[in-house]
Amino acid sequence: MNLNINALSKRYSKDKYGLRDFSININQGILGLLGPNGAGKSTLLKMIATISKPTEGSILLNDQDILAQPNYMREQLGYLPQDFGVYPNLNAYEFLNYIAAMKGIGGDGLKTRIQFLLEGLNLIENAKRPIGSYSGGMKQRVGIAQALLNEPKVVIFDEPTVGLDPEERVRFRNLISELADKSIVILSSHIVSDIDTIADQVAIMKSGSLISIDYPENIVERLDDKVYEIDIPKSEISNFKENHIVVNTIRKKEDITVRFISDDKKADGKPVEASLEDAYLYLTKTTN
Repeated sequence: MNLNINALSKRYSKDKYGLRDFSININQGILGLLGPNGAGKSTLLKMIATISKPTEGSILLNDQDILAQPNYMREQLGYLPQDFGVYPNLNAYEFLNYIAAMKGIGGDGLKTRIQFLLEGLNLIENAKRPIGSYSGGMKQRVGIAQALLNEPKVVIFDEPTVGLDPEERVRFRNLISELADKSIVILSSHIVSDIDTIADQVAIMKSGSLISIDYPENIVERLDDKVYEIDIPKSEISNFKENHIVVNTIRKKEDITVRFISDDKKADGKPVEASLEDAYLYLTKTTN
């Protein structure tokens, strides 16, 4: 499987772009897509899913032009949009059977497939209850299940772990890790730890453009000897933030422990091991 995106742009008006000159080549495995709000992640995913058309550029799946032949992508696609909705009066079995019919999925294996997904996503106990009575996290898990119904070769998840508790997020990661050997999985999330633990490669976006794509460990290596921690008085935190890239803070009884990034090798503070979150913040704040 190969997905080639070349010089893709989405222009909304003369000077407003959702995506601009975006190029990337994606093979089997899990691609983590990171970027702040407005970076263009959802815009990109909607075009790959053939829901939206680009202003310029091309998208090829196995050398097939999916802009000219959208059904070639749709037949192999599993997609969980950020704004996924359900039919509240249907239970999980009814809803997944309905989605299967809409996708043209049937046969003797459908019942087994639905059972497998409901078990994998810890929904069996509540599968006969109306989805309208589900929590937000449970509805999200139903969304994940419908995306995987047709055993897709291209899987797109847009913020899939929103509303999931830590245990559910682990289940989700285990489930999609099994897909990586035979499918292209694109996982967009603002939760860096979800990307860090399962992605084969990480793409970082900002303002509609791709600013970095690499293996997670290579991205993190860029911040070797640049991440520090220091304890400062609470009264100094505002001034400190104005002059440093602050990753996070931990409030203590009297002081605040600040984790920050600095290119100055003589910076005050104790050097600490860099993480993907550090690298992500650094790249999005320092790249124009």
